[in-house]
Amino acid sequence: MSEQGIRVAGLRAQGALLGITLAWGSTFVLVQRVVRDVPVLDFLGLRFGIAALIMFVLRPRAVTQLSRQEQVRGLILGLILTAGYVLQTTGLERTSATVSAFVTGLFVVFTPIVAWFLMRKAIDPLTWLGVGLAVVGLAFLTLRGWSLGIGELLTLFGAFAFALHIVNLGRYSTRTSAYGLAVVQLATVSIFCTVLGSVNGFTLPHTRANWLAVIFLSIFATAIAFFVQTWAQSVISPTRAAVVMTMEPVFATAFAVIFINEALTLRIGLGALSILAAMYLVELGPRHAEDAAIQRLEM
Repeated sequence: MSEQGIRVAGLRAQGALLGITLAWGSTFVLVQRVVRDVPVLDFLGLRFGIAALIMFVLRPRAVTQLSRQEQVRGLILGLILTAGYVLQTTGLERTSATVSAFVTGLFVVFTPIVAWFLMRKAIDPLTWLGVGLAVVGLAFLTLRGWSLGIGELLTLFGAFAFALHIVNLGRYSTRTSAYGLAVVQLATVSIFCTVLGSVNGFTLPHTRANWLAVIFLSIFATAIAFFVQTWAQSVISPTRAAVVMTMEPVFATAFAVIFINEALTLRIGLGALSILAAMYLVELGPRHAEDAAIQRLEM
């Protein structure tokens, strides 16, 4: 391919990635509305079940060709992912969409810390600066006096679970197993949440609007988003992709302000800017090859 062709392909990839980042940003407002009607576990079981089914139907051999070890790893990764989503979605019931989006974005900052803990990978000074900025931003966004709200705390633990998932996905995923592992993980989230949610009876959305929201989240923000991200990251560098994806909480804030009239106070603005700066510092700092290979399933 010519240099011009490579440049055009790169611009298309960035545009497509920005599009799914926009879809991810909308999920915070949509999820917040749906879980008022449907219990968290039932909603997650339905959303991820639809996404897993779509992906399996499109490429069933990607799953059946996984080895037993890869299937077990997919199950473990799926359980970690389940923890992240249950914590994040439950937290979203108790905090604003804007705060939830930026606190969730802290997974970018947590990831190198988790990698250091699990694999003893050195943390560079720029990352530590990002951690410091993230702490400042978190304080602006979440502290009520000297206490942390339960919604923000649950979301913070969810972000940590996402970081744990990302690091282990980087350890276990290969080009040949990535798609199959993704289906196993999404199916695990669906099955685990459906089983737990069914203890008190499984609840489906009661309104057409919430059904449309679930379908949108399942198809566009999960299944299609995975396809687009996989293609985009085969064209552009992981760092450039990561920078584009840091727009997710920005889009989430825009949706929250426009559609549900969330107030954008000076305090929230300062916290959001601090966390966004922290995310950029971590993503643009020195990255190891293994970190660069990590893919995100979000979601």
